[in-house]
Amino acid sequence: MYRRYFIVALVLSITPSLFGQEPVPQERPPIIDMHLHAYPVVPGRDMDFFWLPDGMQPPESTEQLMRATLAEMERYNIVKGWASGPIKVVAAWKSAAPDMILAAPDFVRETSFPSVRQLREEYESGRLDGLGELVAQLAGLTPSDPFFEPYLALAEELDIPVAFHTGFPPPGSAYGCCPRARASLGSPFGVEDALLRHPNLRAYIMHAGYPFLGETIAFLHAHPQVYVDLAEINWMIPRAEFHEYLRRLMQAGFGKRLMFGSDQMSWPAAIGLAIEGIESAPFLTDDQKRDIFYNNAARFLRLEEE
Repeated sequence: MYRRYFIVALVLSITPSLFGQEPVPQERPPIIDMHLHAYPVVPGRDMDFFWLPDGMQPPESTEQLMRATLAEMERYNIVKGWASGPIKVVAAWKSAAPDMILAAPDFVRETSFPSVRQLREEYESGRLDGLGELVAQLAGLTPSDPFFEPYLALAEELDIPVAFHTGFPPPGSAYGCCPRARASLGSPFGVEDALLRHPNLRAYIMHAGYPFLGETIAFLHAHPQVYVDLAEINWMIPRAEFHEYLRRLMQAGFGKRLMFGSDQMSWPAAIGLAIEGIESAPFLTDDQKRDIFYNNAARFLRLEEE
């Protein structure tokens, strides 16, 4: 398997991207991205609350966003990507790259979420692979709210991995899109009751709980089955701040449970920035980087058998 991945990476390293990117100059071992988004592109949608590097612009159409993201995945030898979004969009991404994309419906508002019956049909048919990102925070909820009970019960029954949003909401969201959003609802402690009601749930928390460092460390000690992704904070917050947060999680002993994620939403270039955020951490050994980039996610997703 690894020989095939290295050959693919070598070919891609000398072949310019279809989307005008410079080729990656060196061979790359495989990466698993546990935090992508398959979003429809809506012209004029206000994304100004995100800090973006100069020149980072979203593609102009939903199709272009998908193709540009898949091209970046190939460029960096990302062999699997957890893509969350509306069912129709994630299904299209999986159809376009069935060996690469793990399709998962996301949650932002109660009215936009599919029924349990619909989800069961999608999972049993193989069209969907996971559940979440569950962004309960933007709806003024925690993941332990009764609204999520039937969905988590289904995921536990079918052994479907579940991704819980933790950490901060988009800046200013409570004043605009999401008046019920509260920063306090981003604490990982909001996931605890859900986990205790569903002890066999295969779960991970997104954004590593940032900036709730103490709560995240306590939460991970209390729930040793839960994994973590490092998405968004590995490129959107100041680099020194991210490295300090990552260093503390490593010091606390969670190096085997941290997974790479980019949180590519509408900007495929974020993938490379997120990778560089991990690669540039001076305190990580090569083995620790390989755990974050691939090994831990492969264990969580049970790809080792493959």
